[in-house]
Amino acid sequence: MVYLGAIAFFLPYAFMMAEYGAAYKQEKGGIFSWMESAVGTKYAFIGTFMWYASYLVWQVNVSSTIWIPLSNAIFGEDRTGSLGIWGLNSTQVLGILGVLLIIVVTFVSSKGVSAIQKVTSIGGSAIMLLNVLLIGGGFVVLFMKGGQFAQPIIEERSHFLASPNPNYVSFISVLSFFTYAIFAFGGIEAVGGLVDQTHNAEKTFPKGVAISAIIISIGYSVGIFSIGCFTNWSEILASDTVNTANVTYVTMNHLGYSLGNAFGLADEAALLMGRIFARITGLSMFCALTGAFFTLIYSPLKQLIEGCPKHLLPEKLVEIKDGMPFNAMMVQGGIVAVLILLVSFGGDNASAFFNKLVTMTNVAMTIPYMFLSIAFIFFKKKESIKKPFEIYKTSTGALVATIVVTVVVGMANIFSIIEPAMNGKLSDTIFAGGGPLLFALIAYLLYLRYEKNYLRNNEDFKVNTERVEA
Repeated sequence: MVYLGAIAFFLPYAFMMAEYGAAYKQEKGGIFSWMESAVGTKYAFIGTFMWYASYLVWQVNVSSTIWIPLSNAIFGEDRTGSLGIWGLNSTQVLGILGVLLIIVVTFVSSKGVSAIQKVTSIGGSAIMLLNVLLIGGGFVVLFMKGGQFAQPIIEERSHFLASPNPNYVSFISVLSFFTYAIFAFGGIEAVGGLVDQTHNAEKTFPKGVAISAIIISIGYSVGIFSIGCFTNWSEILASDTVNTANVTYVTMNHLGYSLGNAFGLADEAALLMGRIFARITGLSMFCALTGAFFTLIYSPLKQLIEGCPKHLLPEKLVEIKDGMPFNAMMVQGGIVAVLILLVSFGGDNASAFFNKLVTMTNVAMTIPYMFLSIAFIFFKKKESIKKPFEIYKTSTGALVATIVVTVVVGMANIFSIIEPAMNGKLSDTIFAGGGPLLFALIAYLLYLRYEKNYLRNNEDFKVNTERVEA
């Protein structure tokens, strides 16, 4: 499914973002400016606001799950499920830690882009190291085991088409999982807000996006294949203690253990090697998530504020201090902190809590991709827009790419939203589908306010002026 996500979504979508970025290389408003130029202000605002709001959900998710890699870095295993203090359970403690993280990141990020760049560069290097460890280690285990896969694919060819996870064997559940595949590749549009700060953006930005899209697609495929070299689903990942938040660390712990066994180490030494791998993974993921947090706490907000026409958002909110939207960042931090406390003190065990957050994030962050893909066909039709970099050189190619990306994202989200309700989990469906609807409604009401209080008054002023002059 991830392979299909790369072919049907990520590659065509990334090439769209490359064309957008090259055409609007001097625009500070990122995707807002792109969609406004192609379609219109209302469309751009609703799409960008939904996209921005989805990153608020992402911040809620990461602020609570980021402690899992830190736990693995310190202890070599995930101990977040056993946290408890002052009568609070583990989920509530993680919520409080998440609020503290939001406060720290917001304060540091408000000091300027240079502070953000330093953190993100460390995160990028850490995740590169982790990929080398995963892929290299997986193939070493395969070689040492004489080419025998832990998750059989030669003897049982159906493993190529059927998921070993029993939760994703029906047609609808498989389609619902597609949002995970899309989300795995998402976020490339977030760098659009920084294209105006890119050196020689007309050439550098589109080439960087296109090359990274190809490398990421191949990397995901090879990475998943390498996991099958040393991990069997039913033996390692089917446990109730494994969830979407800690599966990475469980897998890498098992990689270390498998390498130890492959080299003939005693069981105790192999277990120690597994804990070392878990610690390396935890530290790498903690650095990577921290870097992403610093970027995404600022970039989406920057695109929303700098793209919006004056008066659409409250003036005090969009005020710039020392080059940063300080007031908006403080309000954003407060909203995220409240959401974290609502979710973490709302019940559910830790595993269900993390899974619900991931589902909310996947749907909320992927729906806005349809706004960008639909706007792309209008962008291609406007001859007045200079397009220095083009992959879709014909209108037919652009139309096909638009339809494929839009339909893939739309269908994946529909099935992802309704699938929990069909299995008796109505609250998950409400969480997954209610968030984007709420964001769209808030955006629409804000734009109505803008039309009523500014656009119409401004139009009346113009009409009266013209009458006086006549």
